[in-house]
Amino acid sequence: MAELDKSNDRYGTGIQLFNTGEFFEAHEVLEDVWREAPASEKQFLQGLIQVAVALHHHSKGNLVGARSLLERAARNLALYPGSFGGVNIAGLLCELSEWRQYLKDGASQVPPLPKI
Repeated sequence: MAELDKSNDRYGTGIQLFNTGEFFEAHEVLEDVWREAPASEKQFLQGLIQVAVALHHHSKGNLVGARSLLERAARNLALYPGSFGGVNIAGLLCELSEWRQYLKDGASQVPPLPKI
């Protein structure tokens, strides 16, 4: 599987926005990258976008939407190797598992926000 071009400025901006908790903005930027990406990268980028939108939904109180998107994101990201596009996919999937469990159980302790 070819490795994503991390030198893409928009991709780096999207990652930076995500990592600073600006999830709606990150989704907008990463969606632009997704539109121009080759087919081999589409599901990876879609997974990142879905995580960003899920966390945005969570911040707005839409827990059902957040849970659904995290499930789809995990499925998309699991198609890629442990590291892809400069992202530790294996680590991110572990963090998403914690978030999915939190949303499923309705626990009061919110997990730390994932970083990509």
